[in-house]
Parts: sequence; structure tokens; C-alpha cells
Amino acid sequence: MREILHEYAAGYAKSEEQLTRMGDDQSVIHYPEVYLFIGDKTATAIEPIMEIHDRKWENSASVIYFHVGMEQGGRIATEASQTSQASARLHQYHLPWPETGGTASKSMRKELHRNFYQDLHLLSELNQAIRRLSHQISDYGRSYSSFDRIHLSIITRVDDPCNVFIPEISLLAESIFQQSFKSVQMDLYALINEGDQIDSFGHASSLGVAFLRELELMQSRTYSFSAPLQVTEDGLTIPVVHPPSPLFDLVYVLSDKNERGITGYAGMQDIYDIICHVGLLKNRKQKEETYDGIRGIYNNTSFKSNIMTESGRQGFVSAGFARVKRPNEPIALTVLYHLYRGLLRRMKSGPESGVHECLSYFDLDPEAVTARVDRMLPGAEHLDGLKGMMSHPVSYAGLKQMNIREAEAALFGEGCLQFFHSNYELEIQKRLGEMDAAKELHAAIGRALASHRQIGCYQIVEWTADNAGTGILLEAVRSRIRDLRSLLKAEQDGLDRYYEESVESQPFKRLLFRDKQNVRQFIRYFVGVVYQRRYELLRLQTELDLYRQYESGLEQIHDHYKQQANKLDQLEVELLETAKSSIRTADDYIGQNLMEYYGLVTEELMLELESKRGQGIFFEERYVGNLSILTDAGTEPILANLIRVCERDLLTAEPFVQTFEEELLRRANVTIDYHNKQVLAKEDLFKVLYRMLDENSVPLVRLLDYTQEHRYEEKYFFGDADSEFVRYAIRADEALRVYKLGVVHEKRSSGVEKLNLMGGFHLEDLMYYRNGRTYYETYTANGYEFHGMEPAMLPELR
Repeated sequence: MREILHEYAAGYAKSEEQLTRMGDDQSVIHYPEVYLFIGDKTATAIEPIMEIHDRKWENSASVIYFHVGMEQGGRIATEASQTSQASARLHQYHLPWPETGGTASKSMRKELHRNFYQDLHLLSELNQAIRRLSHQISDYGRSYSSFDRIHLSIITRVDDPCNVFIPEISLLAESIFQQSFKSVQMDLYALINEGDQIDSFGHASSLGVAFLRELELMQSRTYSFSAPLQVTEDGLTIPVVHPPSPLFDLVYVLSDKNERGITGYAGMQDIYDIICHVGLLKNRKQKEETYDGIRGIYNNTSFKSNIMTESGRQGFVSAGFARVKRPNEPIALTVLYHLYRGLLRRMKSGPESGVHECLSYFDLDPEAVTARVDRMLPGAEHLDGLKGMMSHPVSYAGLKQMNIREAEAALFGEGCLQFFHSNYELEIQKRLGEMDAAKELHAAIGRALASHRQIGCYQIVEWTADNAGTGILLEAVRSRIRDLRSLLKAEQDGLDRYYEESVESQPFKRLLFRDKQNVRQFIRYFVGVVYQRRYELLRLQTELDLYRQYESGLEQIHDHYKQQANKLDQLEVELLETAKSSIRTADDYIGQNLMEYYGLVTEELMLELESKRGQGIFFEERYVGNLSILTDAGTEPILANLIRVCERDLLTAEPFVQTFEEELLRRANVTIDYHNKQVLAKEDLFKVLYRMLDENSVPLVRLLDYTQEHRYEEKYFFGDADSEFVRYAIRADEALRVYKLGVVHEKRSSGVEKLNLMGGFHLEDLMYYRNGRTYYETYTANGYEFHGMEPAMLPELR
């Protein structure tokens, strides 16, 4: 059930993200984009980044992904490509694991780097792999506005040993891409995941510091590189040369801990969002200059200039990301819960029914039971056979002196009683024994449920309850049993008294001096009266036995439908808990009043549908159906029908077609009375949202000092520039603002995102570097080798 609910909520959220029916659009990438993932630890980032691109970028199908890892890490990347169903866009290249014996842990990065140059075959394969990328990109010519430039984003984890060849792989890719494009812009994303370093913090931190130290060298103005990296098909090598200059356009350092030292709820997901939004910011096709000019388009040259020291030292960049949007998954689950809750409330508050009406639902009304008894009893006409039974020779004169009982014994002995017992009483016992009262009642209830939608398991449980006042059905059956017992006893006593009456006092026709004829006349009279009364007694007894079986059957029915009702109630509990759990994942402010607001919205929509299409419409098969019947098949059919109604009839209604600001404002005020002066104004809501976005988009890097000397910030809103909230955000704090603010216009009503770029910090400002330096020095002092180059070539430890 949890899987079904997750798919439903995720599906609704995904459809709302696209919102094609409301005119929301996707951004378009201007130049070709390639993402190069280096190291096994980046494999888990591939699929999330692909999914974000597919959701946000119109031409995301033409974005290429390349993963370079070790052979043992290839399986992870392969799984990622299979689950994302995007293997055509994901290319992989696996390096062999170094054979260094017992010293592997001490010199792994160094051995990897040495092996890279020693095996010309591996280098040739890497050349071919990158050339295949370049060729595939050319197939997407129509997807991009320009092929003059290509953007190459390199993503690695600082503690992954594979990043030892980042200069080689980056420059080889650049040299190959330069054969097809006029320029190649390379950015590096260095990811820090301190949460993964709980068990191996010392060695992992040393690896991270080693890479950051190399990175400082790569970004220096004097950094140069030359190596025979290009390999022809004939095995000839061509040098790849990088003149003195920083290797990467910009280096982004992103950690799972933010500037305040707090690990975010979303973990690495925020980092993936930042990577995608930075790519969009730097490589977005400008659609409408009117909007893009509101607060200036992102200028990469200007940004680089602002994070550079007077000496020309290039600063690193970090970023923060936050979004406010309609909490679509909690909304979907909350509406599902309230729809179901509304249905149960309707079932439990069904119409009042009288005793006779209830009995008729179960085919237990007197007319139906009488007809059933008549069908069970052998025909009374067979009693006429008693009139012709052989009788003992008794004179009428002798009979006159006897009572009815003595006369029957004298005439027939046990014959009549035996005949009646064999042909009537035993037959009735047999038929009663073959009857399954509970089964008959189930069938009758099934017919009642199908034809009377207002009747459900809750009414059945209530009517069949073993308590006075509510269990009217069981009480009516028991009352009838008591009446039948009394009536049966009275009739039996009457027959017993009749048996004591004299033959002479009976009103049958007599003839003078006709002894034999008078005996025959008495026999006819006796059978017609006594055994007709016995027949009626048998009818009463049969009806009594029937009701006793129905009493037992109703007790079984009660237990069965009590279980059904409990299942329905338990489903309500589970839907409520699932909705609440989903609400808890949303921000406290964004998720406020979800239960209250959508409870009202759902009920109004249900009442509107009922007014148009009739009461009980939701219990028809084309909607949810009869829950009392569906419960026998389990909860899955019920869930499927509930979800169908939500998706088709509720979530497409007007209350769900509104901007996130309108929706949130309505929710914020749903519990406030009309005359209450504390109603939240739209301006107040915008202040809260603005503050939330600002507080939640703090840069994802832990620095020694928030106000380091060369700190520079730019902030960008991604949303509809025409929306009231974005217009408010542009004006807010305008006089006090010390950072550049921009708006990336995307026509949407589902929410707003904020990207906070912060640059200008250096290696020595990183808390990760300062904390890891001690481990790095300790490990190197104990014989560990972390670099492919000579350590003397690296900058001094700061």
C-alpha cells in the first residue's frame, strides 16, 4: 500500500511540476552541455542530476553524461543508468585497479596516476571514448541554438582517489572538444560529504586535503601543463598543452554542511540542485529580454573579476539553494485521505431505517420468511392419505366412550404419528439441516448492498449488534423467536387439551345405526382437525427453527462485517498517518494547515459533485464503488478507485489551479474567523517566504569566517517575473542590498527557487581543509603518498 501511495503522490507532484495545462514552461540550454563525473563516489550523483535536468530543461535529452571510475565502481554507475532509463546519454570508462600489493592504501593515488601514463592502450581507449562523446553531441545540433561553445562540467568528490587525473582527463576532453567547438568552458564541482567520513575520517580527510592542495595549484595564474595525452589510431601520441593560467573557469566547492555548520535535511540533493541551476544560469537561452533585464543577466566575467584578489589569485565559489513551492505530494495524500474520510462519514451516517425496512434488506421480513417456510414444508394435501390408512376394527359405540387420544390409539396405534413423523417432521429436519442460513443472509445482503448504496457494512454491524437500542435486526429476530415460542406452546397446549376431549362431543356428522360409516366419518374429521393442527404446529416449529438459524447467522454476519468495518477504519488510520508523515517532510510554514484547508476543499468538491450527479454518486462503480463490497478483495482495489477519483475529479478542480502564493495564503488563513483582525495579509506572507528563501539558501560550505576578506555574493530567483511574490522580492531590502540580485524568468505558478552564489574564499578559509590538514601531515609523515606529482611542485600548506 505504501508503494501505491508513493507512486500516486510522486506522479501527481511530477505532473504538477510540468503543469503543461497551466502554461508553465521549461528552460532551454543555449550551448551543448557535458557532465563529466570522475570517481566511483560520484556515481550516485548521476541519476539525480539527470532527473533534475529532465524535469527542468526542455532540451535535456541532448545533455551528455560521462563517468570515469575504477573497474570495481562500474557496477554502481551501470545501475544508475539502468534505473534512469537514460543509458544512451550515459557513457562510461573504467580504469583498472592498481596492483600495488600491501602498499595500495598508502600510495593509491600515486599508483593510479603512474598507471595512467604507463598503459598506452588505456589512454587510447579513453581518447576513443571522449571522441565518441564529441561525435554524439554533433547529432544533437538542432537541440541547441549555437555550437560555438561547449560547457564541460566536471564533478568529483574531494576524497575520491580518481580525481588524481583530473588535469589529464579535463585537458584531454578540452583538446578533443576544441576540434569541434570554438571554445570550451570548463567548471569544476568539488563535492565534500563529511557524513561519509565517520569511520575513515583520517585517511579520507587526507585524500581530500591532497586534492584541494592540487586544486589550488591548478587554479593559479602560473599553472601550466603538457603531456602526450592524445593517441591516434596508430598509437602515435600528441601532446596536450595548457599555457600558464587557471585550469578551470570557476571551481565550486559544495559540502553537505552549510555555512552555519548544519547538515541540511535534503543531504546531497541540494548540491545536485545547485549544480543544475548553476549550469542553467551560465548556459541558458535568453527567451525574453524584458524579463532578463529586470535585474541584470548573470555575467560570468564580472563574477570572476569580483572574486579575484588584487594579486590575481582566483577565489573558489560555493552556493546555496532553496525553494518554496506548493507541497504537491502532501496535498495529494491529504486530499486522498479526506476523500476517503468523507466516504466513511457518509457510510456511517446513512439514512435511518425502521425494523421492517431492515428486515426486508436481509429478506427476513415476515412475508419472506413465511414464503420460505411454505417452500420447505411438504404439501398439506398429503395428509389426506391418513384418511385412507388401515385402521383397527373398533366400533363407533366403543369410540364414543373414549377421548380423542384413546380413539387415535385404538384406531391407528402409532401409525398416524409415524406417518406424520416420517413424511413431514423428518423431511423438515433434513431440509433445515441442509440450509446454510449465514450463506443465505450473505447473499441477501449482497443483493441489498448492490441495490441500496446507502446501506453499508457500518449499518449492518449496527443492526446486527448484540445490544438493545442499536441492534434492531438481531433484536427483531429474537423478539420473533420469543413470540413463536409462546405461540407454539399455546398451540401445543391447545392440542393436548383437545386430545382429552371425548369423541362423542366432536361436531362431526353421525348417522343412526350406521356404525362403520360413523367410524369413517370420525376418521375423516379426526385427520382434518388433529393433523391439520399438527401441520400448523410443525409450520410454527419450522419458522422458529429458521429464526434460530438466522439468529446464529446474524451473529456470524456481525462478526464478518465488523471485520470489514475495522479494515475500512484501519485504512483511514493508515491514510491519515501517511498524509501526516508526508506533511512532516515539508517546511513547517509551507506545510501549515494542510489538513484543515484541504479537508474543507475536498468536502466542498464532494458536495458539489453530489449536487450535480446525485447523492451516493461516489459509491457508484465509475467512482469509488461500494466499499462494503470492495473490502472483500482487499485494500488495493479501494485505493485504485480512490486515486482515480482524486486524479480525475478532485485534483483537477479550480482550488488546485492557483499559484503557490494564492494557495499558501488561503491555507494560512483557513483557521481564522472572518472578523478576526489577525488575518495574514499577502504582504506579510511574502515577507515570510522571502526570509525563508534567504535563510535556507546559505552557501553549502563551512568557512572559518563568514565575512572573509574577499567575499562576494550574487543571488538569483528562478520563477515567474510577473508573479506578485517575485516582484516583491526584487523590491525587498533594495536600499540595504549589498549583493547583486537577478531573476531567471521561467513562466510558472508552482513555486520559486533561489540560488545564492558566494565566491572569493580560498583554501585556507575552508574548515574542511583546516581540520584535515593535521591528518594529511600525519599520514604523509607515516609514509603515505597522495600525489601523482612531486610534492615540492605544490603550493606550501597554508
